[in-house]
Amino acid sequence: MTDSPLQATVRPIRDASRRLVRELGFMKPTLAGTEFSASAVHALIEIGARDYLTSGELSDILNLEKSSVSRMVRKLVDAGELVESVSETDSRIKPLSLTGKGRETLAAIDAFAQEQVVAALNNLSPNIHKTVRDGLALYADALEASRTGSMSSAMRPVTIETGYRPGVIGRAAEMHARFYANTVGFGQFFESKVASGLAEFAGRLDRSSNQLWTAIEDGNIVGTVVIDGEDLGTGCAHLRWFIVEDGRRGGGLGRRLLDEAISFCDQQEFAEIQLWTFKGLDAARRLYETFGFVLDEEWPGQQWGSEVTEQRFVRRIRDVGRRMQTAGLK
Repeated sequence: MTDSPLQATVRPIRDASRRLVRELGFMKPTLAGTEFSASAVHALIEIGARDYLTSGELSDILNLEKSSVSRMVRKLVDAGELVESVSETDSRIKPLSLTGKGRETLAAIDAFAQEQVVAALNNLSPNIHKTVRDGLALYADALEASRTGSMSSAMRPVTIETGYRPGVIGRAAEMHARFYANTVGFGQFFESKVASGLAEFAGRLDRSSNQLWTAIEDGNIVGTVVIDGEDLGTGCAHLRWFIVEDGRRGGGLGRRLLDEAISFCDQQEFAEIQLWTFKGLDAARRLYETFGFVLDEEWPGQQWGSEVTEQRFVRRIRDVGRRMQTAGLK
């Protein structure tokens, strides 16, 4: 029986999760070079990050039974790592804080973990450090959301906004530079071309045939796309600077951005839309084709600093209409 797409993803994630548990030392009775269990080490980290916590708050954060946390806290107090005080406003509340010894232990834990993570990252290309960081954060957040019934950060509303906004030129250039450095080896020249080209275009946004869309999550730009209605001549739109942040692809955000851009072109009654890309970006190609783009030509080129096969895709309104009629959709 062939696995479903979901099962094909679940298995490698489970495998990676088991390996993480083993490589980080969670199978051992003690953790991070200390004499303490994993739960005790995490308790010291969380209390140190907040200055103080009650046992009840610690239980919620660590997702442990209150009785288990109570026993663990007592051991840490007896070991001189924690001190329990009484709230001045409510004698029932007993905040826990680190002692001097506890702060020394926490510093050693942080140094151990820092060395562990740095050693791992040194085995990876710097271009994918952010992908690892964001992917782990999103997965951990999704696990927590599944347990608590809350909303994962990956599911927070992303709005699509039009027009210039502060930071969009630099942010779009950064997302392009990171993605294309990792996929095809482009460098400074490519990033500079993106930044200068988008900066020039931004000065023409006051013209009705031009538009810029940004995907915004929590105030941050996580995707862009542009329609330049001038640089290819009358009746032809140029789809440019289409990018979605690393870790956000595959969730429908790119489709939302393209939908806005294509709808704008249809409203403006452009006869065709053209875009330039590179061979090998198969996911992007499939997305373009669902919007009626077809490969028009391709050729080898080195203008971006390394040799790639450049491609030009075209969406002609008459061809789209003909395909819809053939499919019985119009």
